[in-house]
Amino acid sequence: MQCDTAVILSAGLGMRMRPLTLTTPKPLLRLEGKAILLHSIGRLQAAGVRRIIVNAHHLPAQIFAAVEGIAGVSVRYEPELLDTGGALAAMLAEGLLPEVFYVVNGDTFWVDGPGDTLRRLSQAFDPARLDAMLLLARTAGVIAETGQGDFLWPRDGALRRRGERDVAPYVYAGVQIASAGFFAAPPVAPFSMNVLWDRALEAGRLDAIVHDGLWFHLSTPEDLARAGGVLEARLVGNTT
Repeated sequence: MQCDTAVILSAGLGMRMRPLTLTTPKPLLRLEGKAILLHSIGRLQAAGVRRIIVNAHHLPAQIFAAVEGIAGVSVRYEPELLDTGGALAAMLAEGLLPEVFYVVNGDTFWVDGPGDTLRRLSQAFDPARLDAMLLLARTAGVIAETGQGDFLWPRDGALRRRGERDVAPYVYAGVQIASAGFFAAPPVAPFSMNVLWDRALEAGRLDAIVHDGLWFHLSTPEDLARAGGVLEARLVGNTT
């Protein structure tokens, strides 16, 4: 299906990325000479997205200035942090989002594989059957520390959460496509998307695809430096 609207979640404080985020919002940190946020906007627009909403809270004037003049991109100021799920629920309650939309974390940076990642998500998503579809990355291929991972996906079984003692081979890659129905009867904000993912998993309405390109986990200054080094060395080719 065609999806022409996206939200880029950019309101977080970026605590683990300090001291860089004391003066710069995390989505405006730079890779390949350009803000992470602007890379995401470019990829969304290349995939046919015509309307992009960026939420902002930490140093919001910089976010506003960064996207000023970009056609189809607007900024929604979030006075109080609502967390990922709460922010999206608020946008839906305000009538800002359509039935189906992309959600991209503001600090996500990916390189497409053989196909366009966003189009792969939209083509695989069926809102009659699913509430959301996630992009997962293999932890073994991530150039950063990913902890114990997020999801297990047995070859002959269904997607499921990592248990307390599990080491999961897949991590959420910060990109998903979701339906408005996903947010029916939401918890009181602030709340994380994790709450809705767990609800959808129980109902059999959450699915995923595995990224076939390169994805960078950008949590700390060291992660950012490693990603910059890989890209500068041209190990992943052209990412524009």
